[in-house]
Amino acid sequence: MAKIIVITSGKGGVGKTTTAINLGAAINYFGKDVSVIDCNLSTPNVGIHLGSPEVPVNLNHFLLNKVQIEEAIYKHESGLKIIPSSLSIKELRKVKPEKLKDFKKDFQGISEYVILDSAAGLGEEALGAIELADELIVVSNPEMPAITDALKAIKISEEKNKKIKGVIITRVKKNNIEMSPGVVKDMLEVPILGMVPEDNSVSESLHQKDAVVHTHPKSKAARAYKEIAAQIIGVNYDSNQDEPTIFEKIAKAFGKKSKF
Repeated sequence: MAKIIVITSGKGGVGKTTTAINLGAAINYFGKDVSVIDCNLSTPNVGIHLGSPEVPVNLNHFLLNKVQIEEAIYKHESGLKIIPSSLSIKELRKVKPEKLKDFKKDFQGISEYVILDSAAGLGEEALGAIELADELIVVSNPEMPAITDALKAIKISEEKNKKIKGVIITRVKKNNIEMSPGVVKDMLEVPILGMVPEDNSVSESLHQKDAVVHTHPKSKAARAYKEIAAQIIGVNYDSNQDEPTIFEKIAKAFGKKSKF
């Protein structure tokens, strides 16, 4: 049966949407059938991240029973499937986030793995997406405000009897200011699935309107997402196999185009 994995966070700006897209892309990299659904209805960004901010048919149309779910699916050239939400305020006002859970069977029918990008915070939209989850992944940064909000998201999810798969820490700089993995794990009391380093390749991929797993497959961030994906789906992956060669590192140093 399909597994619905909801990507959530206690606050915005921690890399939740970037993680949802790249986790989906990374699972797809390993040959799995994956869909990423933008359940951040008020401020949808999945379509924007992938260069399709407006599409003829979107998630809102499906939630309003205007179309079948298959009509709202768009396939990336990689094979990754995407269901964007509408940027229209008019369409947003018609959708009730608390009704999202009523469509769980429909979502389960579209792919083997379904990644839901939830709204940031812990409002009605975020809680509506959490209700859909078979498993939850919390995204945070290694800073006290973000970790504190992540803890709130975890506690609320546990109250709803939702399985917490773990936390993904993004924008890791490994300096003396940010919180260490051990401290984060002790505070959140859930597994750390992976640490995604601060990487300019992520910003470059956003500019190119694609996942960093696609645009810079040998980058540190892309390899981190692939390591996390491999762990989630239970396959072997050695990130050293994607380590840039010395020639690629030299090319990057001299500003030449490179896929890392």
